[in-house]
Amino acid sequence: MSSKRSKSPFLSPLNTFLSCPGFQPMARYEKAHCIEDFRRIAQSSLPKMVFDFIDGGSGMEATLRENRAALDRVKLVASAPVNVATRDQSVTLFGQTYAMPLIIGPTGLVSVAWPQGELVLARAAGKAGIPYVMSTAASATMEDVARAGDGRKWFQLYAFRDREISKAMVRKAASLDFEVIEIAVDNPIPGTRLRDSRNGFSIPFKWTPGKLWNVATRPGWLWRMMRNGAPKMELLSEAFGLQEAPTIAAVLQKQLDPGVDWDYIRELRDLWPRAFVVKGMLDPSHVEAAVASGVDGVVISNHGGRQLDGAASSIEMLPEFVAAAAGRLTMLIDSGFRTGTDIVKALALGAHSVQVGRPTLFAAASGGQPAVERALAVLRNEIDIAQALLGAAAISDLNPSHVRFR
Repeated sequence: MSSKRSKSPFLSPLNTFLSCPGFQPMARYEKAHCIEDFRRIAQSSLPKMVFDFIDGGSGMEATLRENRAALDRVKLVASAPVNVATRDQSVTLFGQTYAMPLIIGPTGLVSVAWPQGELVLARAAGKAGIPYVMSTAASATMEDVARAGDGRKWFQLYAFRDREISKAMVRKAASLDFEVIEIAVDNPIPGTRLRDSRNGFSIPFKWTPGKLWNVATRPGWLWRMMRNGAPKMELLSEAFGLQEAPTIAAVLQKQLDPGVDWDYIRELRDLWPRAFVVKGMLDPSHVEAAVASGVDGVVISNHGGRQLDGAASSIEMLPEFVAAAAGRLTMLIDSGFRTGTDIVKALALGAHSVQVGRPTLFAAASGGQPAVERALAVLRNEIDIAQALLGAAAISDLNPSHVRFR
């Protein structure tokens, strides 16, 4: 009997197929067809404490739930027949034209989801032709983000008790050619992040047997962290010499300035040479003060449900802001947006563009830059479908007649 093993007739074609040039197993993110798919992939890929840091809200998370419920209460009115054979998603913000009415908004510590996460988001935004907003709580330097990709960069500023530190960040952003400043005003003190407290989420990570066991079940994330190093808040570490704190909220508790008012905003407005935006407004009675302070725009926001639990939803307050501003301010909005139809609802109600945070974090955790690019393409396609069915060939064609509240 020959010592050679006989080859199975079934294995030969399989081996031939697997050896074909270009064959690769499909990455998990390639199976994602909506943002909720990316969220599920992220949840199965990240340790619980990291996923909860991204996914969670403040207190009992009533606002987190209301953001979704309020968007669902806004109903779209399809309009036909209208010639929508050619459709255009471009918008102009502060004198610059962008490919679609979407902005990757500021989120802290993106590198807990994927190594060099802020750079991943900046590059993906540049390829998509939309802005990326860097957070003060970023796990990257301003220099690195400024160099990442060829897109336009904005900077979200926290107001600190030491106001010279905040002013120094403004000057640095100007020197690095960031194009817009968004000052966050909805966090005079941090909200209560119960998931972070219960999970013992901290930077640097502090390990317990339970956390180690959970991380062991996420070998991909563990390998990436071991290879690239644990993330830290680069800007805050540089400014304050921070090493660690029990939670992110505890870091900011000592540093955030609860004394910010319109006088201080005017002072920063005078310091910044380009477009200046106030982020985190939910009370339309402040619109006149914003206009008087010389700001160029506002972001209507409840901080993604991460600050005041029980707060009104951003989409609910949008029409009041639009009426109060009467065209004098650029209207941006965030908090709870997950689909292209969500974005179109805000545009129809008067927003000029929509900022998203968690959707691109879920995507980054699912596979880095290619996954973020796919998520942005998903949103672009959803916006396009909504435009066509609403009879809006251009974003400017969207108006309140396209929506009803239920």
